[in-house]
Amino acid sequence: MKFNKYLFVFVLLISIRAAAFAQTDTITADNHKLITAQLKPGLRQYLVYFQVPAQPKMLKLSLWLRNISIENLHGEDVFVTTQHWYSPDTASYRTFRSINKKADFTPIFHEEKAGGKLKAYNWSATKITGADTVANNTTKDFALNFEHANLNWNLDIETFETLPLGANKSFAIYFYDAGLTPPAYVIYKVIGSETVSLNDNKSIDCWKLFTEGKIPNGGQYTETYWISKKNHELLKEEDFYNGMYRYKIKQPGIAQDLLQRFK
Repeated sequence: MKFNKYLFVFVLLISIRAAAFAQTDTITADNHKLITAQLKPGLRQYLVYFQVPAQPKMLKLSLWLRNISIENLHGEDVFVTTQHWYSPDTASYRTFRSINKKADFTPIFHEEKAGGKLKAYNWSATKITGADTVANNTTKDFALNFEHANLNWNLDIETFETLPLGANKSFAIYFYDAGLTPPAYVIYKVIGSETVSLNDNKSIDCWKLFTEGKIPNGGQYTETYWISKKNHELLKEEDFYNGMYRYKIKQPGIAQDLLQRFK
């Protein structure tokens, strides 16, 4: 009987430890779990390339520019994030501009331009609506009410850089992609640590953040992110979907700022 008692206690302790290990932090736009002080203003440039195993001699390249500034809007500090996605095909070029509260990263405004069309939205904790004061807005009549405050999925990189990352942590992030299906929780797990070598061969210790799910056609996708432990910067991303791999590699600070060069 004593053995069974000790066995019961041992199993109980193991169960408690497993439950603690599996605990997931819920991340919304209003529960103040994001550490926005970790998000640094400035320009980030990512080399984005695609590899298709069935076409080993082909490499599709793009350059994504993401610039973050802190501005004042109606007496409140906000993050203003602008993006430019360049590729060899001009039809694929697109730009984004997003405004979020500095205090908790709550979305306020989001617009995107692609293929000659503009989509612009006013965003709050309770709803998103087409911005009717923005000229030529193709989504001015759009409206969707929210059950909970959510985060802008277009700013996933910036969101990850504000997470309280740590060993064995998991996060259920309440994301919404403007104009598409209603918000949903997406699970991201810290699956370990790994060093990333930069152009100067300096090794940077990173957390590895991982997620997986299904794309609209029913296929499976996986995404892995390498985020530096010290400076909270996303240095590398590897995605797999539709039978191909996509990589994002952060470029060094000496990389030419294309927007300024050709302004």
